[in-house]
Amino acid sequence: VPTNVMVQLNKMAAMSRGVCSFLAAVLLLFCLYEPLTVIAHSINEQLYFEILYPPDINYLFKIRPAKDFGAPFDFHYDHIHLVPTDPAQSCSKLNNGQSLQGAIAMVERGGCSFMTKALMAEQYGAVAVVIYDNKEQDNENWVDMIQDETERETSIAAAFLLGKDGSMIKRSLQAHRLPAATISIPVNITAVPLTGFRQPPWSFW
Repeated sequence: VPTNVMVQLNKMAAMSRGVCSFLAAVLLLFCLYEPLTVIAHSINEQLYFEILYPPDINYLFKIRPAKDFGAPFDFHYDHIHLVPTDPAQSCSKLNNGQSLQGAIAMVERGGCSFMTKALMAEQYGAVAVVIYDNKEQDNENWVDMIQDETERETSIAAAFLLGKDGSMIKRSLQAHRLPAATISIPVNITAVPLTGFRQPPWSFW
């Protein structure tokens, strides 16, 4: 092979190695600093959401998807409203139903089945429902939300939230006189730096 051809081949090989190194560095940075996004979330998988506003409850909250009903959490919202319903248990017509359109309903456990609550939220246009326990001080006992054997179905996602988390969120909204919180859901916690992991101070995961 002529000398000038070898020189050109060596230059091309060096450039290729440089390009590969650059792409590898870009990929590494992307993996390290990728914004909080969803990878894949299905029924029975622990999920997380982050409250963005109000700031005094800017924490990550854990939820448990319904066990045998509802759609999977195969969506991602960077900013969406989490709206406590009125009445809280959502077993009858809602006074703030219009606020649920395109939002996530936040409903208290009790009074009727989980399915009834999900269907009520869906009726008013909610994209999902988070049902928090009615035991306000409970920060450790999870509930598997199951069908109510009525053969009804809902097309929105449903998840369970601990009672302490639910009560603290509602307390903050009431203190600020806000009709809803702004959240990001679901959050991929594997992409959250340890320095940015904000767990509620009253919770133990």
